[in-house]
Amino acid sequence: MATQSTTRADRIIARCREIASFTEVPGETTRTFLSPPMHEVHTLLRQWMEAAGMTVHIDAIGNLRSLYPGLTPNAPRLLIASHLDTVPNAGVFDGILGVVLGLAVVEELRNQRLPFAIEVIGFSEEEGVRFNKPFLGSLALIGKLGTETLARTDSDGTSLTKAIRNYGLNPDELSSVVMSNNTFAYLEFHIEQGPILESESSPLGIVNTIAGQTRLQLTFTGQSNHAGTTPMHLRRDALAAAAEWIVATEACANRHADLVATVGRIDATPGAINVIPGEVTASLDLRHHNDDLRQSAIASLLDSATAIASRRNVKVSPQLLSQQDAVPMNAHLTHLLYLAASQAGHPSRIMTSGAGHDAMIIAPQIPSAMLFLRTPGGLSHHPDESVLPQDVEAALATAMEFLTLLRDALSLHNRSIPKDAHA
Repeated sequence: MATQSTTRADRIIARCREIASFTEVPGETTRTFLSPPMHEVHTLLRQWMEAAGMTVHIDAIGNLRSLYPGLTPNAPRLLIASHLDTVPNAGVFDGILGVVLGLAVVEELRNQRLPFAIEVIGFSEEEGVRFNKPFLGSLALIGKLGTETLARTDSDGTSLTKAIRNYGLNPDELSSVVMSNNTFAYLEFHIEQGPILESESSPLGIVNTIAGQTRLQLTFTGQSNHAGTTPMHLRRDALAAAAEWIVATEACANRHADLVATVGRIDATPGAINVIPGEVTASLDLRHHNDDLRQSAIASLLDSATAIASRRNVKVSPQLLSQQDAVPMNAHLTHLLYLAASQAGHPSRIMTSGAGHDAMIIAPQIPSAMLFLRTPGGLSHHPDESVLPQDVEAALATAMEFLTLLRDALSLHNRSIPKDAHA
């Protein structure tokens, strides 16, 4: 492994911590879509970006857009981006590290021009906290922020359109947000938000696919009755049926490599200590990088729920809440990123992202790649979220090698990247 000072990483980490201090809630980091602290974030990042030779503006959805020019005025454009918003009581690095690393890449060029421009974007929204709708910034970038979304309201009754106006922006100009048609590639840096890289002592992960996801709600309906007078063999216990299905769900996930299944919420009624539960709703979140396997697992789990309910004399009805197909990264860019890490002297591994990211919105539109950094303790969306300085150095060194490889690839492929579907 390459060894080097962590001076650059220390600066990047310090910047992330400074940005984390801009918050809606004193004593924690909470920064939602176009909240007042976002003005301070934009002001600080603008200063750093302009000092690096970039032109900066805030677009109509509140994305921070900064451009480092290429050798020619109409040079193709590499987009490096992540998000500036947070979950409530968040950590320091989720999202913002990707933006600050993008800036650091430009600073490392030291005014050297490349055959392509670099646009660094801080998306205004990815987490879906304020309007219960994620990816507002990246959806606007690809022109898919619909009128239904603009009419959404937050907990105070403020519509998305009004929130944009309140921030000093014009929602009538959303068409201007769409990325330049000469954007040829997308790169996103992000912490893994999980324990895999740490368990393998690997600083970096190269994402080849963002996992597909299905969310369901199952309602088990039995019969409420007295807990003391109803014999066990005559019960229609909805909670017992749900519990058996939950264990079967765990067993199903354990039978298939990389399949993850989570029952994160259970509501039982009437909810009294001395009453047999008559109705139970249970959520299911199921993810895998192979859509066929995910769909097969869903079918199997629904069959299992039906069989369990029938045997226990209860009914079950499923409701599909949401479904997202797996999103592959670009094979050519993924290979270049893996090669860049190797040439920079840092081990990496190809992996699936179990979490959603802005890259899943952008990848169907332009060739995209994603680099994960190890997350100590696998802890994210938490105030104790952290990164290791040596991993930040590894990511930056990999990015600089990636730029060189990308330059050569553009020359070889005549200013474009092969838009193959699968990594």
